[in-house]
This record gives sequence, C-alpha cells and structure tokens, in this order.
Amino acid sequence: MSGMKAVRRGVLAPLALIAGAVATTSCFPLPWDKPDIPQDMPPGPGIQQPYIDINAPGRTADAMREWAQPISEATGIPLTSLEAYGNAAEIQRQQHPECGISWTTLAGIAGVESKHGQHRGSDVAANGDVHPRIRGMALDGTNGNMEIKDTDGGRLDGDAVYDRAMGPFQFIPETWQRFGVDANGDGIADPDNIDDAALSAARYLCVSAGGDMTTPEGWKRAILTYNSSMPYLIRVRNHANAYAINVRY
Repeated sequence: MSGMKAVRRGVLAPLALIAGAVATTSCFPLPWDKPDIPQDMPPGPGIQQPYIDINAPGRTADAMREWAQPISEATGIPLTSLEAYGNAAEIQRQQHPECGISWTTLAGIAGVESKHGQHRGSDVAANGDVHPRIRGMALDGTNGNMEIKDTDGGRLDGDAVYDRAMGPFQFIPETWQRFGVDANGDGIADPDNIDDAALSAARYLCVSAGGDMTTPEGWKRAILTYNSSMPYLIRVRNHANAYAINVRY
C-alpha cells in the first residue's frame, strides 16, 4: 500500500469486510484459563496510553516508550510489541473514538496468536519487524482448519497452493490485502511488522464490530469475526484482562 500519511495512519476509504482475519481455529497452542484473572467482557482497558502526534514522521510507536516500559516489565509483553499496541489503540482513539478499542484487546489477540511475535523463537526488532517470519499451517481443510486455496500467488504467505495465516496477528492474505496498512513509517504495509499488523487488526476489529467495541455484544462480535471460536474468544479475553491489571499471562 501507499506510504502516504493518510494511508499510513489508517485513514482509508471504506473497505468491504470479508469474514475471518484468521483461520477458524488458532494456528498455535492456546494456554489454559487462569481462574484468578477477571472475566470482564469487554476486557478492562488497562493503563491509558498517552496522546501522541499520530501524523509525526517515522515510527510513532516510539513515543509510547515511557508508557510501555513499566507495563512491559510487569506483564512480560516485549517492549516493542507493547508500543505497537498502544500506538494502534491511540490512532484509533483519535480517528475513530466511536470504536473504543483498547490496547489490551490487541495485546490479548497477539498473545494468543503469536506470543507477541515470539512464537517458536521469533524476535521483534526495534522497528517492529518480526524475524523469522511467523506462518501458520496450510489452510487445506485438515486439522480443523477451513480450506482456503491460494489468493495471493504465494506473494505474501510463501504458499502458492493454499493460504496461510501470517505474522504476529495471523492475518490471511485476502484480509491483509483489504485491511493492511503501514504504521511504522517505512511506506510498506507488512503483515510481518507488528506495528503494521496491530493497526491493521484494530481497523479490522472496529469495522467488524459495527463501530463499538465498548459493549459486551460489540466486543464479542468483533473477536468472533476475527476467529469464530468461543474457546479462542475466552483466551483472548483472559489474556486481555490479565494485561489490564498489569500481570503476566
């Protein structure tokens, strides 16, 4: 996608919503529920991210560092990943306050999907790039997954036969091509960059929720559109509520 500011900060013309940002079942193992974590739905918003200039040049998530540092130490979320979640939530707060998405929800999804970009030893660089790239299994209709034949010629996910979920937020290629946006200021919308993926996920969730994630119904609808599994929703909820009270999950 274009690297122009209006595009980079997520201001795009309305896009057609397609069902499912990720596969029907999560590509990766999910943790057991922890009974000591609040069960609020929507999850608590956590410590409010600060106001920043979302149109500043470069990686605006860097402006989240002072806010993110103590939360990262308490929750175990990598600092760069947490900055990305705060940045995405703040961009949406300034541009689409009616949605009400919180950084804790984004952290809950990324925690379940990829351990915040650290699945199987991957690492998140200072600019948000995740290496090695995280790919889910081929969506070939086996192992409880839906069948999605290749939609991108393998250009994004590296598989020219079936689609695969990509990156720290596990987007499928078709959804990424509709919602992917650059958020780290390099002019490229990259599903393997956690800044880009977090903002793209926030945009997707706000659209799928009908513009309001502050209600139980709106939040639940959005998460189930992202992944239509109740066990998945519960695990995202638990992760997010843990982060909201500043504890590890």
